[in-house]
Amino acid sequence: MRDANKELLAVSIVASGGYDDDLCNSDVLIYTGQGGNLSKKFQQGNITNEPKDQQLLRGNLALANSIDKQNPVRVIRGNKKTPSSDNNTKNYVYDGLYLVEEFWKEVGSYGKLVFKFRLRRIAGQPELTWKVVKKAKSSKARDGLCCEDISGGKERLPICAVNEIDDEKPPVFDYTVNMIYPDWCQPIPPKGCGCTKGCKDSKNCGCVAKNDGELPYNYDGAIVFRKPMVYECGPLCKCPPDCYLRVTQRGIKIQLEIFKTESRGWGVRSLESIPSGSFICEYAGELLQENEADRLAGKDEYLFDIGTDNGSSSFYESSFFTIDAARKGNVGRFINHSCSPNLYAQDVLYHHEDMRIPHVMLFAKDNIPPLKELTYYYNYKIGQVLDADGNVKVKNCYCGSAKCSGRLY
Repeated sequence: MRDANKELLAVSIVASGGYDDDLCNSDVLIYTGQGGNLSKKFQQGNITNEPKDQQLLRGNLALANSIDKQNPVRVIRGNKKTPSSDNNTKNYVYDGLYLVEEFWKEVGSYGKLVFKFRLRRIAGQPELTWKVVKKAKSSKARDGLCCEDISGGKERLPICAVNEIDDEKPPVFDYTVNMIYPDWCQPIPPKGCGCTKGCKDSKNCGCVAKNDGELPYNYDGAIVFRKPMVYECGPLCKCPPDCYLRVTQRGIKIQLEIFKTESRGWGVRSLESIPSGSFICEYAGELLQENEADRLAGKDEYLFDIGTDNGSSSFYESSFFTIDAARKGNVGRFINHSCSPNLYAQDVLYHHEDMRIPHVMLFAKDNIPPLKELTYYYNYKIGQVLDADGNVKVKNCYCGSAKCSGRLY
């Protein structure tokens, strides 16, 4: 950008660590100037592509001129790759407006002169999500931490509880990683496939054939699209644990936590970005028959009916079996309803073939940023939920969505 005197001024910069930038301080950024950077050929040993001294031209000159003009500079920061992202991909987030305070020359990593610019974030701007996440991960005594792991070590990653609202502690319940089946329910394992290197051959794999000859997940473990039923490899299959068809049974891979919300009790969120299609968790609990669930009228806060509406499980659909997570459950019991959810429920079978009692797995419907509450649609119907006396219960919805109906049931 040029001002009225046609002087070159900086508008925005991208700080991604490519020039040894100091990205540690959340309010002050030490940014290395442009030009003279190493090419891939030089890094691979081709000495004809040596780095050069940086010059006070173009972007460097614009930043230097911005010191006197005090024009705000937009800063974009590049975050580290997530485990499921492509090797050459970074996540870029807007960081806010900064002012350039000073610049100087110094010898860079490869013996050439580089320009260093000190920028300071303009005060009064809202604190951004990545800064909150960084504080949470780096702090030994995190604000509001009231439980270090609600799973008691049963999950592969600890699930902490954070309450910055009041003094309430998480409710007491027995944490279970797996579904709990009554004694009368003895599911029979399905016939296993003979694949030994992972199931990706649609012509020869019986488990792929059950999924209409297509893999339901991509090679990053993300579900491709919603289906009436997803069939994963079972206990009798010869494929290894990292098979492409064993995504949900490997458990939670995302760093989840529960937190106290302003108006909806406890909720669930993550400290990392979640790509669309990622497996979040199972809705685990005790399997009940419908007549057993009926006796829990008025105590049905954690009931999840296993239905067949468009092939997906849903709350309070007419079905024969129900999952009760009140006494025994997992982190899924804390995920709240939203009229515009970012998760959805997917029926999955792997250790048996009884379509009446599939596993209820929750997947990311969209790309979800860090600290965004995870929600799904409960599928309640007005007038369907009754109290212990048989009266219709009324509960308002506080999801905050622009499409909120105002009523949960």
